[in-house]
Amino acid sequence: MSSSREFNVGIIGYGLSAKVFHIPFVALTPSLVLHSIVQRSPAPGNSAPADFPSLKHFTSADALLSDPSVDIVIISTPPNTHYSLARNALVAGKHVLVEKPFVPSSAQAYELAALARSHHRVLCVYQNRRWDADFLTVQTLIRSGTLGRIVEFETHFDRLRLEKPTTWKGQLSMDEGGGVLYDLGTHLLDQVFALFGMPTAVSAKLVNQREGRLVSGAGGAGEDPDGVSLVLSYAGSGMLVYVRIGVVSVETEQVRFWVRGSKGSYRKSGLDPQEEQLRGGGNATDAGFGKEHPSRYGKLCVVEKDGTVGDRVWETVEPQTYRQFYELFAEAVSSGKEEDVPVPAAQAAQVLAIIEAARESARTGSDVVPVTAST
Repeated sequence: MSSSREFNVGIIGYGLSAKVFHIPFVALTPSLVLHSIVQRSPAPGNSAPADFPSLKHFTSADALLSDPSVDIVIISTPPNTHYSLARNALVAGKHVLVEKPFVPSSAQAYELAALARSHHRVLCVYQNRRWDADFLTVQTLIRSGTLGRIVEFETHFDRLRLEKPTTWKGQLSMDEGGGVLYDLGTHLLDQVFALFGMPTAVSAKLVNQREGRLVSGAGGAGEDPDGVSLVLSYAGSGMLVYVRIGVVSVETEQVRFWVRGSKGSYRKSGLDPQEEQLRGGGNATDAGFGKEHPSRYGKLCVVEKDGTVGDRVWETVEPQTYRQFYELFAEAVSSGKEEDVPVPAAQAAQVLAIIEAARESARTGSDVVPVTAST
């Protein structure tokens, strides 16, 4: 049920994340009102005050957090700033939505989750790819039993990107929440966690594909993987999950999902179209927003009644789109209940524990059991 109360939203950071993934969806959510923006150094061509002259504008986060009229703070800054900003926002009595990667460590994530509870505030992480239509198609096939008992689940984020990013994604260390393991790995592992929960063990290889060398995962100087290969084990079912990220993948169609089960398998290429549409200037209210072209549908293979295997094109489900994430987040702020939060901080902490196990596995060469804390 939607709230009749409106909540004022302040956004810290005015980069791509704020402009493409947050401001447009705040505007489309009835109970949320865009109130203020923090941009440290507005400049011609990149100025929040020029783009939104009717809003309040600040050049420091502290000034926004001191404003009693702000109910919700969205943090869309680099991940090495998330912990202190989220902590200060919660202490200031604000509800908080944090971009991913959430924070650099699971310990920090658990601490923030506990702090939110103690201040009776909502703390949510922007894992928007739980609302990707291709992921929801996979989720539907698994939960409906169409594929039977899952034995292998493969999830990819492969690209051809031979130049290192000049943003925080290519500049921050893993200890600061930088690099592909935190940036893209967080997306893939969050989806795996949403489907299957915590693995019993993690085995990892981290590589720098651009330079052609292995990376230990220790997080020191030169520890900048751009390729990830993880195997997550689920002892209770014998299922293996493969998580792969690469920047040297010369393909006309990049594999996204490959799921094998006792009754069938599903294979899908390409990425959910929402990000591409938003980056291209599209709006979530556009006709066909988030809907895949039939040429991008996946292929389902199933065991027929006569024991033969048949295949067919499988239509991607009707998109819920990232609007639903924001609708659910607004409802959670209204209710104040952690169980209503679409992606609670405690879940993000468990995903970070998987990442930490992957780094330890890459360092030691052994399987590692993820360590989770009681919350």
